[in-house]
Amino acid sequence: LFFGEFVGYYIVQILCAVFVFGVSTFLPDVLGVMKYIGAAYILWLAIHIAISKPAMDCTEKSASFLKGFLLQFVNVKIYLFGITALTGYITSFVTLLSFELMIATIGTIATLIWIGLGVLLRKAYQKYYRPINIVLALTLLECVYSMLK
Repeated sequence: LFFGEFVGYYIVQILCAVFVFGVSTFLPDVLGVMKYIGAAYILWLAIHIAISKPAMDCTEKSASFLKGFLLQFVNVKIYLFGITALTGYITSFVTLLSFELMIATIGTIATLIWIGLGVLLRKAYQKYYRPINIVLALTLLECVYSMLK
């Protein structure tokens, strides 16, 4: 499952990079609008994380490479992450596709770390979910601020 998520995530981020590169090349004025849409999404996500509670359903589901891979193509959040990261942090400085692909790689590595830490820290999160969620939400708010300043 995890390897499928990794491969699927990487491919989705490459698609996002190609999309943003195309928009920055052919419709550069749209990037500013996309940055504000991405900031609004991150703000919504911060609020959602701050008020959410952990899922209590811990039943194990069958895992496979294909399920993990296909899951990434229907996960709207990673499309929004990729486009937001690229429009908010990369394209204002660099317009080369190689740097946009670099952010896809960094995002993929971060996802792998997120998965690994999620498995390792599940019990601690169940116990301390509120302060952890508040810290995560505040971190997202800082991202919004740094995108829009």
